[in-house]
Amino acid sequence: MTDTTAPRVSLWKRLPVVHQLRQSVGLQRGMLIAGLVITGVFLLVALFAPFLAPYGFAQLRDEDGLFGAQQEPGGKHLLGTTVGGYDVLSRVIWGAQTALAVIVVAVLLSIFIGVILGLISGYLGGWLDRVIIVIADAVYAFPTLLLAIVAAIAISGGQSGLWSGVFAAAISITVVYIPQYLRVIRAETVRIKAEAYVESAKVIGTSTARIMFRHVFRNATRTLPLIFTLNASEAILTLAGLGFLGFGIEPSSAAEWGYDLKASISDVTSGIWWTSVFPGAAIVLVVLGITLVGESLNDLADPRLRTRRRADKGAPSATAEASAVSTGNSLDDVIGLKTPEVRP
Repeated sequence: MTDTTAPRVSLWKRLPVVHQLRQSVGLQRGMLIAGLVITGVFLLVALFAPFLAPYGFAQLRDEDGLFGAQQEPGGKHLLGTTVGGYDVLSRVIWGAQTALAVIVVAVLLSIFIGVILGLISGYLGGWLDRVIIVIADAVYAFPTLLLAIVAAIAISGGQSGLWSGVFAAAISITVVYIPQYLRVIRAETVRIKAEAYVESAKVIGTSTARIMFRHVFRNATRTLPLIFTLNASEAILTLAGLGFLGFGIEPSSAAEWGYDLKASISDVTSGIWWTSVFPGAAIVLVVLGITLVGESLNDLADPRLRTRRRADKGAPSATAEASAVSTGNSLDDVIGLKTPEVRP
């Protein structure tokens, strides 16, 4: 009887996160697991916010009447109410959904635009490359938060609705991160276009577009997951900064942690702690979780760190693996049978 569970286990082990988790050891594994747990909770809360939040993000009353401002935690309001009369727990939960939406829109748009510009700039070169790099350097020279504020003002322009809500905040953050992806992809493209397989594709008459998007693109974007995780945490901080300074999402459009912190400034001096502690803790935890995942994946992608960990564990090193591949022998032959056994 054929065992059908083996392929499933193999596919499960090949998942990128599982593969990285199996490679990690000690403190590195603990950091990665902690980051994955925190990030997973954040994603679940954001996705199921309509079912988890007891009230709407802008709801001020229920069947019993108004909630009341600055109510202490307990009863119907587990985390209390804000100075505006909103339920703190509901605002924190709905704020997770807002943060996730902004991250997805901002980072994906940044990746799309940055990758396209990086491929064109690095592969074609010439005057077009110089123009794109000058513009990217000029944008990159601005402080991140200042550039996001300028972009938010330019995009919203006093309008309401979609342009003053999540989309405007996402576009503002997109402008900040495009130069980062552009520079990374351009550097990889310049390196890859000199490879032998790219030159061979040119010789046989392959079109420029096909070479760029079939050969160069596939190999130039391998580091994007690492950059994505690091920029996701920065996007949350930028969004919170915009909201705290009054340039973020309108409170009637969506719940946002930075705006809630701004609204709770006057509460701190009055001893009303719950209106600021919980939104602030949400920002810190989510940024910590995503940063732990990104830093752990970045370390695991470094072959020097991977070799050091394997050497500490007594496992085969990367040098031994390379030797096994080059000689055609098994890894056990390279490590354990490198010196032939001498018989008397």
